[in-house]
Amino acid sequence: MFKHTIFIPIINNVYFCRIQSLLMTKKAIIVGASGLIGSNLLDILLAQPEYSEVLSISRKKVKSTNTKLTQLIADFDCLEQFTDAVNGDVLFCCLGTTKKQTPNLTEYIKVDHDYPLELARIALKNGVLQYHLVSAIGASSKSSNFYTRVKGDTEKDIKKIGLKSLHIYEPSVLIGRRKKPRLVEQMAVCLMTLIGPLLFGRLKKYRAIRAGDVARAMFKQSLKNKKGVFIYTSDKIKQQA
Repeated sequence: MFKHTIFIPIINNVYFCRIQSLLMTKKAIIVGASGLIGSNLLDILLAQPEYSEVLSISRKKVKSTNTKLTQLIADFDCLEQFTDAVNGDVLFCCLGTTKKQTPNLTEYIKVDHDYPLELARIALKNGVLQYHLVSAIGASSKSSNFYTRVKGDTEKDIKKIGLKSLHIYEPSVLIGRRKKPRLVEQMAVCLMTLIGPLLFGRLKKYRAIRAGDVARAMFKQSLKNKKGVFIYTSDKIKQQA
Protein backbone atom coordinates (compact mmCIF):
# COMPACT_ATOMS: atom_id res chain seq x y z
CA MET A 1 0.00 0.00 0.00
CA PHE A 2 1.37 3.33 -1.06
CA LYS A 3 1.33 6.41 1.06
CA HIS A 4 0.62 9.66 -0.73
CA THR A 5 2.27 12.84 0.43
CA ILE A 6 0.33 16.02 -0.13
CA PHE A 7 2.46 19.10 -0.70
CA ILE A 8 0.93 22.42 0.35
CA PRO A 9 2.81 25.32 -1.24
CA ILE A 10 3.76 28.17 1.05
CA ILE A 11 2.88 31.44 -0.63
CA ASN A 12 5.02 34.45 0.12
CA ASN A 13 3.03 37.23 1.79
CA VAL A 14 3.86 39.63 -1.05
CA TYR A 15 2.47 37.26 -3.69
CA PHE A 16 -0.53 36.41 -1.53
CA CYS A 17 -1.39 40.12 -1.22
CA ARG A 18 -1.04 40.55 -4.97
CA ILE A 19 -3.26 37.54 -5.76
CA GLN A 20 -5.82 38.78 -3.24
CA SER A 21 -5.75 42.25 -4.82
CA LEU A 22 -6.20 40.85 -8.33
CA LEU A 23 -9.26 38.91 -7.21
CA MET A 24 -10.75 42.04 -5.67
CA THR A 25 -9.93 45.14 -7.71
CA LYS A 26 -10.10 48.54 -6.09
CA LYS A 27 -11.05 52.12 -6.82
CA ALA A 28 -8.43 54.79 -6.19
CA ILE A 29 -8.92 58.49 -5.66
CA ILE A 30 -5.89 60.61 -6.45
CA VAL A 31 -5.66 64.31 -5.65
CA GLY A 32 -2.77 66.21 -7.18
CA ALA A 33 -2.15 63.96 -10.19
CA SER A 34 -0.44 66.74 -12.14
CA GLY A 35 2.47 67.04 -9.69
CA LEU A 36 5.79 65.21 -9.73
CA ILE A 37 4.81 62.35 -7.42
CA GLY A 38 1.13 62.43 -8.40
CA SER A 39 1.82 62.03 -12.13
CA ASN A 40 4.09 59.04 -11.47
CA LEU A 41 1.49 57.49 -9.20
CA LEU A 42 -1.31 58.04 -11.72
CA ASP A 43 0.67 56.18 -14.40
CA ILE A 44 1.18 53.25 -12.02
CA LEU A 45 -2.47 53.08 -10.95
CA LEU A 46 -3.67 53.12 -14.55
CA ALA A 47 -1.19 50.41 -15.57
CA GLN A 48 -1.72 47.96 -12.72
CA PRO A 49 -4.66 45.49 -12.64
CA GLU A 50 -5.23 45.85 -8.88
CA TYR A 51 -7.11 49.09 -9.56
CA SER A 52 -10.05 48.93 -11.96
CA GLU A 53 -11.13 52.55 -11.40
CA VAL A 54 -9.16 55.73 -10.81
CA LEU A 55 -10.74 59.08 -9.97
CA SER A 56 -8.53 62.14 -10.38
CA ILE A 57 -9.63 65.26 -8.51
CA SER A 58 -7.81 68.38 -9.63
CA ARG A 59 -8.18 71.95 -10.83
CA LYS A 60 -7.26 71.04 -14.40
CA LYS A 61 -7.38 67.94 -16.55
CA VAL A 62 -4.46 65.58 -16.96
CA LYS A 63 -3.69 64.22 -20.41
CA SER A 64 -4.89 60.64 -20.55
CA THR A 65 -7.30 58.56 -22.62
CA ASN A 66 -7.21 55.55 -20.30
CA THR A 67 -10.73 54.17 -19.82
CA LYS A 68 -10.05 53.45 -16.13
CA LEU A 69 -9.67 57.15 -15.44
CA THR A 70 -12.46 59.53 -14.47
CA GLN A 71 -11.56 63.18 -13.99
CA LEU A 72 -13.30 65.61 -11.68
CA ILE A 73 -12.39 69.28 -12.04
CA ALA A 74 -13.03 70.84 -8.66
CA ASP A 75 -12.72 74.12 -6.80
CA PHE A 76 -10.90 73.06 -3.64
CA ASP A 77 -12.40 75.97 -1.74
CA CYS A 78 -15.78 74.28 -2.24
CA LEU A 79 -14.88 70.66 -1.54
CA GLU A 80 -18.11 70.14 0.37
CA GLN A 81 -19.92 70.31 -2.98
CA PHE A 82 -18.03 67.22 -4.16
CA THR A 83 -18.36 65.14 -1.00
CA ASP A 84 -20.32 62.31 -2.65
CA ALA A 85 -17.71 61.94 -5.39
CA VAL A 86 -14.90 61.21 -2.90
CA ASN A 87 -15.84 57.58 -2.74
CA GLY A 88 -13.52 54.61 -3.15
CA ASP A 89 -11.12 52.24 -1.41
CA VAL A 90 -7.96 54.35 -1.23
CA LEU A 91 -7.33 58.09 -1.34
CA PHE A 92 -3.89 59.35 -2.35
CA CYS A 93 -3.29 63.00 -1.46
CA CYS A 94 -0.34 64.39 -3.42
CA LEU A 95 -1.17 68.06 -3.00
CA GLY A 96 1.63 70.50 -2.39
CA THR A 97 2.97 73.88 -3.41
CA THR A 98 5.97 76.17 -2.93
CA LYS A 99 6.42 79.72 -1.72
CA LYS A 100 7.34 80.74 -5.27
CA GLN A 101 4.16 79.22 -6.70
CA THR A 102 2.00 80.48 -3.84
CA PRO A 103 3.60 83.54 -2.20
CA ASN A 104 0.42 84.37 -0.29
CA LEU A 105 0.86 82.50 3.01
CA THR A 106 -2.89 82.11 3.56
CA GLU A 107 -3.26 80.42 0.18
CA TYR A 108 -0.14 78.35 0.83
CA ILE A 109 -1.63 76.97 4.06
CA LYS A 110 -4.84 76.15 2.22
CA VAL A 111 -3.02 73.94 -0.28
CA ASP A 112 -0.63 72.23 2.14
CA HIS A 113 -2.89 72.00 5.18
CA ASP A 114 -6.56 72.87 4.76
CA TYR A 115 -7.33 70.89 1.60
CA PRO A 116 -5.61 67.64 2.71
CA LEU A 117 -7.35 67.94 6.09
CA GLU A 118 -10.78 68.43 4.55
CA LEU A 119 -10.19 65.52 2.17
CA ALA A 120 -9.30 63.32 5.15
CA ARG A 121 -12.55 64.27 6.89
CA ILE A 122 -14.56 63.45 3.78
CA ALA A 123 -12.68 60.17 3.32
CA LEU A 124 -13.54 59.12 6.88
CA LYS A 125 -17.19 60.10 6.43
CA ASN A 126 -17.48 58.16 3.16
CA GLY A 127 -15.79 55.02 4.48
CA VAL A 128 -12.61 55.24 2.40
CA LEU A 129 -10.42 52.46 3.77
CA GLN A 130 -6.97 54.07 3.39
CA TYR A 131 -5.55 57.59 3.22
CA HIS A 132 -2.05 58.15 1.83
CA LEU A 133 -0.50 61.58 2.35
CA VAL A 134 2.62 63.04 0.76
CA SER A 135 4.37 65.19 3.36
CA ALA A 136 8.08 66.09 3.60
CA ILE A 137 11.22 65.24 5.52
CA GLY A 138 11.53 67.18 8.77
CA ALA A 139 7.79 67.80 9.07
CA SER A 140 7.09 69.02 12.61
CA SER A 141 4.54 71.38 14.11
CA LYS A 142 7.40 72.65 16.33
CA SER A 143 9.73 73.45 13.44
CA SER A 144 11.08 76.99 13.07
CA ASN A 145 10.91 76.55 9.28
CA PHE A 146 7.56 77.65 7.85
CA TYR A 147 7.43 74.92 5.19
CA THR A 148 8.15 71.98 7.51
CA ARG A 149 5.95 73.48 10.27
CA VAL A 150 2.92 73.58 7.97
CA LYS A 151 3.61 69.99 6.90
CA GLY A 152 3.90 69.02 10.57
CA ASP A 153 0.61 70.72 11.43
CA THR A 154 -1.05 68.84 8.57
CA GLU A 155 0.24 65.49 9.81
CA LYS A 156 -0.75 66.24 13.40
CA ASP A 157 -4.29 67.39 12.52
CA ILE A 158 -4.99 64.50 10.13
CA LYS A 159 -3.87 62.00 12.77
CA LYS A 160 -6.57 63.39 15.09
CA ILE A 161 -9.37 62.62 12.63
CA GLY A 162 -9.36 58.91 13.37
CA LEU A 163 -8.67 57.31 10.00
CA LYS A 164 -8.32 53.54 10.32
CA SER A 165 -5.37 53.38 7.92
CA LEU A 166 -3.17 56.46 7.51
CA HIS A 167 0.11 56.35 5.57
CA ILE A 168 2.37 59.41 5.62
CA TYR A 169 5.35 59.73 3.27
CA GLU A 170 8.17 62.11 4.19
CA PRO A 171 10.53 62.16 1.20
CA SER A 172 13.70 64.24 1.12
CA VAL A 173 14.72 66.17 -2.02
CA LEU A 174 12.86 64.73 -5.01
CA ILE A 175 14.56 63.61 -8.22
CA GLY A 176 12.45 63.79 -11.36
CA ARG A 177 11.45 65.88 -14.34
CA ARG A 178 9.03 68.66 -13.55
CA LYS A 179 6.94 70.47 -16.15
CA LYS A 180 8.30 73.73 -14.75
CA PRO A 181 11.91 73.27 -13.56
CA ARG A 182 12.77 74.82 -10.19
CA LEU A 183 16.32 76.22 -10.11
CA VAL A 184 16.74 76.03 -6.32
CA GLU A 185 15.41 72.47 -6.27
CA GLN A 186 17.71 71.44 -9.15
CA MET A 187 20.68 72.79 -7.20
CA ALA A 188 19.52 70.90 -4.10
CA VAL A 189 19.22 67.67 -6.11
CA CYS A 190 22.78 68.07 -7.42
CA LEU A 191 24.11 68.73 -3.92
CA MET A 192 22.22 65.85 -2.29
CA THR A 193 23.24 63.47 -5.08
CA LEU A 194 26.87 64.30 -4.42
CA ILE A 195 26.74 63.94 -0.63
CA GLY A 196 24.15 61.14 -0.61
CA PRO A 197 26.71 58.30 -0.37
CA LEU A 198 28.13 59.99 2.74
CA LEU A 199 24.81 59.90 4.59
CA PHE A 200 24.64 56.81 6.80
CA GLY A 201 22.62 55.66 9.79
CA ARG A 202 20.15 58.28 10.98
CA LEU A 203 21.25 60.62 8.19
CA LYS A 204 20.25 58.12 5.49
CA LYS A 205 16.70 59.48 5.47
CA TYR A 206 18.00 62.78 4.06
CA ARG A 207 19.23 61.20 0.84
CA ALA A 208 17.55 62.46 -2.35
CA ILE A 209 14.91 60.08 -3.72
CA ARG A 210 13.27 59.58 -7.10
CA ALA A 211 9.63 60.65 -7.31
CA GLY A 212 8.92 57.36 -9.07
CA ASP A 213 10.16 55.44 -6.01
CA VAL A 214 7.80 57.38 -3.75
CA ALA A 215 4.90 56.61 -6.10
CA ARG A 216 5.77 52.90 -6.24
CA ALA A 217 5.99 52.71 -2.45
CA MET A 218 2.57 54.35 -2.14
CA PHE A 219 1.07 51.89 -4.60
CA LYS A 220 2.61 48.84 -2.91
CA GLN A 221 1.57 49.93 0.58
CA SER A 222 -1.99 50.47 -0.64
CA LEU A 223 -2.23 46.75 -1.50
CA LYS A 224 -1.73 45.81 2.15
CA ASN A 225 -4.59 45.82 4.62
CA LYS A 226 -2.65 47.56 7.40
CA LYS A 227 -4.46 49.40 10.18
CA GLY A 228 -2.94 52.29 12.09
CA VAL A 229 -0.67 55.24 11.37
CA PHE A 230 2.50 54.64 9.37
CA ILE A 231 5.26 57.15 8.59
CA TYR A 232 7.90 56.54 5.93
CA THR A 233 11.03 58.67 5.53
CA SER A 234 13.12 58.48 2.33
CA ASP A 235 15.16 55.48 3.48
CA LYS A 236 12.01 53.50 4.35
CA ILE A 237 10.28 54.62 1.15
CA LYS A 238 13.23 53.31 -0.85
CA GLN A 239 12.92 49.93 0.86
CA GLN A 240 9.17 49.75 0.16
CA ALA A 241 9.61 50.73 -3.50
